[in-house]
Amino acid sequence: MKALVYNGPRDVSVNEVPDATIERATDVLVKITSTNICGSDLHMYEGRTGMAPGRILGHENLGVVIAVGAAVDRIKVGDRVCLPFNIGCGFCANCEKGLTGFCLTVNPGTAGGAYGFAGMGPYSGGQAEFLRVPYGDFNCLVLPRDAEEKENDYVMLSDILPTGYHATELAGVQPGESVVIYGAGPVGLMAACAAAVKGASQVMVVDTHKDRLQLAERLGAIAIDDTEGGGVDMIMELTGGKGADRGCECVGYQCCNMHREEVPNLTMNNLVQTVKATGRIGVVGVFLPEDPGAADTLAKQGRIAFDFGQFWLKGQSMGTGQANVKAYNRQLSRLIEHDKVKPSWIVSHELPLGDAPGAYANFDQRKSGWTKVVLKPGR
Repeated sequence: MKALVYNGPRDVSVNEVPDATIERATDVLVKITSTNICGSDLHMYEGRTGMAPGRILGHENLGVVIAVGAAVDRIKVGDRVCLPFNIGCGFCANCEKGLTGFCLTVNPGTAGGAYGFAGMGPYSGGQAEFLRVPYGDFNCLVLPRDAEEKENDYVMLSDILPTGYHATELAGVQPGESVVIYGAGPVGLMAACAAAVKGASQVMVVDTHKDRLQLAERLGAIAIDDTEGGGVDMIMELTGGKGADRGCECVGYQCCNMHREEVPNLTMNNLVQTVKATGRIGVVGVFLPEDPGAADTLAKQGRIAFDFGQFWLKGQSMGTGQANVKAYNRQLSRLIEHDKVKPSWIVSHELPLGDAPGAYANFDQRKSGWTKVVLKPGR
């Protein structure tokens, strides 16, 4: 089969590799029809992780079931399914609580596993023609009858829509509240969408990329352009000097200041400043336990200089971590089915798998207009 293979920093290629197969009786084999490039893929693409050369990338996947293991009961050949980026077993203590992003079975010694991701187990990614899905009965979300015509909507259930929603859950967003979201990338925009669905009265999105801020405005959010570094003052003015009720961090450790210099603690400390006393912050942006490629000494060790004193003095609280996709994807799929949300509006490029190396390069350079790329392996 053809698959996008990681060769080294900023070096990926579409190669012929052995076909994905059923390896265990609980597996499902999926023919991939849509697979997205995620901002998290860029961490590996840029060589900022321990990703091993030869591995297949891609954790945002959707396709059609073409084979099932002998122990698979619910999933049938021909089902169109979306796969959560995090792989769960369905029966460990964390999965039973709905914390599937922290499964204790699929990646022994670590809480959590994922497709095509450094440190998240041996599982191949789905930027390929076929994908093996472990514990298929549990991990496959069977999509509604309109799945083919709305495929670019439903594929967002694999990661960014649930992750954006998770940010608002971690922050505890309630109807009528104000929310400040740092990051107008795909996850930040989905967080803005989720905040609107939840009835937030005021949604502010902070970034320095004007094309992405324009997308935030399309959602009805207030775009805060922090290019000149005045974002904190703008938010405080918009909230009467009190700060937002809730805050979401949707950028992660590679956040940059107005000079395009990486400042790993920037968004976190700005949230402490711009969220009100006793407010809550949700952090879904990726922060790694170590980042040897960082310029910052603390960041090399996976640490940041956090304004904990101010955080404590304001009585703020925080929730962190990757989204437990299965906790949300079924209910979010119903919103798509009944036309309450349409996440495909974020798609800027729809390309065949063979164009993936160029797409990675353009996305990595944050070229204007490159917001979300959907790859179509069947084309």
